[in-house]
Order: sequence, then C-alpha cells, then structure tokens
Amino acid sequence: MEKLFAGITPAASYKAEGENNPLFTQRFGADPGVMEYNGRVYVYTTNDVIEYDSNGNVTENTYAQVNKINCISSDDMVNWTDHGAIPVAGTEGIAKWATCSWAPCAAHKTINGKEKFFLYFCNGGNGVSVLTADSPTGPWSDPLGKALITRATPNCGDITWLFDPAVMVDDDGTGYLCFGGGVPDGKDAMPGTSRVVKLGEDMISLAETPVTIEAPYLFEDSGINKIGDTYYYTYCSNWNTSGNSYGMTSGAIEYMTASNPLGPYTYGGELFPNQGKFFGLYGNNHHSICAVNGQLYLFYHNRSVEKAMGIEGNYRSPQVDQITMTGTKINTVTGTMKGIAQQKSVNPYVKNPAEMMSDQAGINVRGLGDTVVTEIDKGDWIKVSGVDFSKGASQIVLTASSKFGCAVKICTGSPTGKAVGYAEIPAGGKLSEVSAAVQGLTGNQDLYFVFSGQAEMDCWIAK
Repeated sequence: MEKLFAGITPAASYKAEGENNPLFTQRFGADPGVMEYNGRVYVYTTNDVIEYDSNGNVTENTYAQVNKINCISSDDMVNWTDHGAIPVAGTEGIAKWATCSWAPCAAHKTINGKEKFFLYFCNGGNGVSVLTADSPTGPWSDPLGKALITRATPNCGDITWLFDPAVMVDDDGTGYLCFGGGVPDGKDAMPGTSRVVKLGEDMISLAETPVTIEAPYLFEDSGINKIGDTYYYTYCSNWNTSGNSYGMTSGAIEYMTASNPLGPYTYGGELFPNQGKFFGLYGNNHHSICAVNGQLYLFYHNRSVEKAMGIEGNYRSPQVDQITMTGTKINTVTGTMKGIAQQKSVNPYVKNPAEMMSDQAGINVRGLGDTVVTEIDKGDWIKVSGVDFSKGASQIVLTASSKFGCAVKICTGSPTGKAVGYAEIPAGGKLSEVSAAVQGLTGNQDLYFVFSGQAEMDCWIAK
C-alpha cells in the first residue's frame, strides 16, 4: 500500500492549508442565507452554474441557469456537511412554474406544536416565493403554487428588482420579511426600493401591506436581525456613492437600526466593505448575519474558488467571519481566508457522513438530504478537521463502493502525511463496510482519506 500511494500525487485543493474559507469547494455557492437550528448552522446558497460560449470558453455569469439551492450545515463552523442541491425551479423542480432560484433565506417556527421550516427565494428579479418542509434539509414542497410576493402586491409595483428576501422570526413568533432592490434613474441617494412586511402566522402569507424602508444608497441584498433589543436592517450599497455624507463606500454592507421591525430605520454605519478590498476580486456583495451560541457571524460570498480554478466570470463561494459590537454599533468586519476557528471537535466514535468535510480535492456530492461523496478518482481526497481521538482507535470502518476496486490511505496532517492505516474497497460497485486497522491515532487530529482510484463513500466510524 505504501508503495502504491508513493506513486500517487494528491489532487490540488481550491483552499490553502490553514484556511477555513470558503466553506465548501465542490460546487459554487452565492448569496448565503443562514439559519441556526438546535446549535447547528444551515447555509442555503444560490447554486452558481459555470456558463460557456460556443467555443467552450467560460463566460460571465448571467444567473439564468440557476435553478437549484445548495444546503450545507455545520455544528463546528469548519467541517460542513453537504446536503445536496435542492431542485427548486424549472420542469424538474419543486416550483415548476418558476424559472430561477436566486438569493435564498430560511427560517423555522413552531406552528400548531410542530416545527416547520421555510425557504424563501426569488424567481429572478420578479417576485419572492417560499417552500416549506418539516426538516431543515427537506424534503421541500411548494405550498402556494405561485409567488408569495409579486408586482401586484400592494406597494410593490414600482420596485425595480423584486428579489433578495431576508426573513426573521421575532421573539413573539411573528415573522418579518425584507426584500427589494435596484436604483431608479436619478435616485442613487434614496432609491426607495426596499420593503419590509409582517408575515401571517403561517409564514406563507402577508399579514399587512409591505412598508418602504428609506435606505440611503441602497442597491440590493436585504437583511433583518434582532440583536439585543434593537432591530437591524442591513443591505448592500450601490455603485454611485461618491460624495455621500454617510462615509459609506460602494458595494458595501450597511446597517440601519430601529426599535420596531417595521421601522422607521436610522442609518447606523458600514459593517463590511466590498469583498474585493480584502481579496482583490470585486463583485456584488451579499450577506447574512446569524447568531450562534451567543456569537454573531457575517456570512458573505467571495470569488476565491473561481480564482483558484483560474477562471473569471463572477462565480461565487460562501465565507464567514466574526462580528463584534460596541454597544449597538456593529464594528467593521474584516474579510479573511482563515475564517472561524473550529468551535468543537469531531467525535469519531459515531458514524460520520463522508460528505462532512473541511476541505477536499476532486470529489463531488451526489443526492439530496441523504448524500454520498462521489466522482472520486485517483489522488482525490477528503479532509475532516479537528477529530478527537482521545480514546484512541484500532480500526476505522468505511462504508464505500468502487466499480473496479480501490485503496484508501488514511493519514493525518496532510494528504501526503504518514499513513495510520489503509482500507481496500472491493470491486463490484456495491456500498459495503470495509475496515482499516489503524495505529497512532491519539489526541486531536486532522484526518484525511486519500483514494487510489474510482470510488464512492457514504460514512466512516472509528472503533
């Protein structure tokens, strides 16, 4: 086995060693909408699809092919489980009447004693829609069979871009939805195209007429949160902010505050400059704020995977950094590739899904909800960060398959690190348990699974 893997060069990752951003790299993921549920963070993203011209060259992202929403989750902020791409729009989608599924956001609420989950999205720039489920990973259904908000909705007919929803469930269980964007001609300083509305008890109806938010230099990307006793409306500024009196920059995330979720809101400051300031590639800025275990986090997107691939077309990937506050003031967030430190160790003595990883090279994930790591080939690998082997281990059992037979090197430190054991997946293409005798697994380790050939992997456990 040692000789076999000495001749295998591990595939290259799209992430640098020691960097926890972006959150995942097996697909793109823009416009992160974030929901905390029972200590776990769920991130829903626009599933950017690479577009090509007739000569096979990568072209600028038009977003016209986006009809799925990615779902990933984590309880440690570093290892993210890929729950697959939800087929939302189009003939194969849940909402077959919709064409696109952009800029998702999600919420949960107890209704009639049962926890329900709500996934809002926009069908291009012409409406806000909602899916429902009994689990944060689905299966999802289309309860209305049409959009929740359209241009026929009162006070919405003149919104330039009827999109970018953001949802909040207040302490009393009342839901609120923000949406809108765009800059009418001559109205750079006060576009007047954002709205906030109180939702019905069922979260899939409107309780009142949407209210206009007077957000200075608005462009898009609404957000709504309650931090302490203060409500925060957040948004992305437009590209014509020159000479403004607020000190804001273009394409940046701004915040406003209010004592009521419906406003009126007062401008508070800029919390996140355009990501290009930190990473070099500018583009639209889209964010979510989420509190987890008392700590606030800013989720946003960046073009890091695109850059690592050597392509350019505004294809985006999700990242996260910490938010700090001074009183009710949100301090400016610095975008980093390092990201967030791991919040808890991985328990290896329970079955861990193979699609839970902090990094990878060459793989993809198949399925929806119950997913499997697929498209594994020679030199591909999976990394799981911060695994607590304080009880030691004598074997690691993989559930995996291979059409032609495959060896797996289990190592620590890096994909070329010293092996702690090897597993052999038999030929035949059927998922089965294979055991690898391991030694030297103690303490907290970054665990790697490196493959010698074609395979799929479902889960693993240490014993």
